[in-house]
Amino acid sequence: MIVVDLVLVAVAFAFAFSLGAHYTGACMGMPYAAGAIRLRPALLVMAPCVLVGAVLASGGVEATVAHGILASPTVMVPLAIAIVASAFSLTAIYNLVALPTSTIQILVFSAVGAGLGAGVGVHWATIETLLGIWAAAPFAACGLGFLFARALDRAGRRAPVASAGPGLPGMAAVALVAIGSAASFAMGANDVANASGALVMTGLLGLVAAGLLGGVAMALGVVTWGRPLLQRVAFDVVRLDARTAAASQLAQASVILVSVSFGYFTSMNQALVGAMIGAGLSRKGSTIRLRTVRDILLGWGCGPVSGAALGFAVVLALRAARLF
Repeated sequence: MIVVDLVLVAVAFAFAFSLGAHYTGACMGMPYAAGAIRLRPALLVMAPCVLVGAVLASGGVEATVAHGILASPTVMVPLAIAIVASAFSLTAIYNLVALPTSTIQILVFSAVGAGLGAGVGVHWATIETLLGIWAAAPFAACGLGFLFARALDRAGRRAPVASAGPGLPGMAAVALVAIGSAASFAMGANDVANASGALVMTGLLGLVAAGLLGGVAMALGVVTWGRPLLQRVAFDVVRLDARTAAASQLAQASVILVSVSFGYFTSMNQALVGAMIGAGLSRKGSTIRLRTVRDILLGWGCGPVSGAALGFAVVLALRAARLF
């Protein structure tokens, strides 16, 4: 049993590590692209913010993952391994083929599929609530992105991203970094449960200890593997200047933190895409790249379906091998 427990801890740690690297662009991409902060300092600022968010603000979300999805007081460790391994594998595959997906949606439906395969009941009311939040979050972020961009326009002169490096005013640079830091905190609170929730559902760790372990792994992922992902950041949905970038990041962080405050999590990328569209629509002549939006919608549809299917299949395979 100790070996199986260690396998779960290792898989959860690796998953959290990969999540830290994966979300560097979603959190600090805009301050970096705007020239408000250099690449290495951006990662060093992001890492502790992610860790603090994971430790201090993830408890509600971890409790939802641990006790709100599967109708069992304690989940067996092999079942938890099947859930995390399925979500981890699918996230890696979709990243490899560059198909935008939601890690959170993959994780939740991997849990649903694995639970059904194991004969464990599902709290469908929680799933319905999450589906409602996931549907509403991009639209809420879109509206906030539009409003924030308009407000920032009224507050000062526009500053194009192309000239932001040497020409971005000091206070504007500080504001962009602060907003990126808030998004990093929100990401730690929102996403650590993807990996650490399995440690809580099995009773191996409590909420704070699981958040700390996952937060450390995510922070390490940021500072070690985050560099190439942050360097490749680009605004593929709409073209943004420094003010609309700030509005988008602020809208994203706001939506995520409101959701986390109620104990639920939603997609960082979906919130950011919605916010970017809203901020872009505040600009006359801005164009939305419909092909990119189509690819995102495709990814959003594939993630939950494939998560449920793989979670179910992995549990059946473990049963066939008499490991479950």
